[in-house]
Amino acid sequence: MPQPPTLRTAEVFASLQGEGLRQGEPTLFVRLAGCRLHCRFCDTKSAWTGGTFLSLRDILARLDRIRKNYPASWVCLTGGEPLGQNVGGLARALKKEGYKIQVETNGLFYQRLPVDWYTVSPKPRAYAVRKEYRRRAREVKLIVTRDLTLDIVQRMRRDFPENIPILLQPQSMEQWSMAKSLKLMTRGLQAGLSNLRLSLQAHKVLGLR
Repeated sequence: MPQPPTLRTAEVFASLQGEGLRQGEPTLFVRLAGCRLHCRFCDTKSAWTGGTFLSLRDILARLDRIRKNYPASWVCLTGGEPLGQNVGGLARALKKEGYKIQVETNGLFYQRLPVDWYTVSPKPRAYAVRKEYRRRAREVKLIVTRDLTLDIVQRMRRDFPENIPILLQPQSMEQWSMAKSLKLMTRGLQAGLSNLRLSLQAHKVLGLR
């Protein structure tokens, strides 16, 4: 008999969504392992490699156990890079269970999925994004690294419709990152960029996962 599909999984846990427009909402997270970019500023380097191969049944069972003590209607597929694996079966199973689905992706991969919310976070150096996300993204998140420039922010604003917000998120809680984020925000507004926002990582402020 064929083996059931498995996904290389780093962890399954519950928390508040700490980033973006969904910030503060109770969310169940499925963090999948594997990412080819290896950005030096990544705050989840542990998900680059390793992980445990779990069947869809295993993942759904873990979510069900967690939800008994932490009721949440959203599941966020994150990583690593979740779309580096075939998550179609998982997404369909989650919808069948009545969940809303958020996917956090760097935008280099695309799959036709029943997803409610795409958070697209283009990464250096190319800041490349698949064209499918230009209409499907609900938000675009740019990590404010030392190398992020106003030119890149302006290019992202041109690449996505104005109704999709561009979020500037400090790389860390360090002073340089906060100051640069504010500076880019101000310069972006002065340059006439629309729907530009500053987004902090609330889960780090609160000491959550």
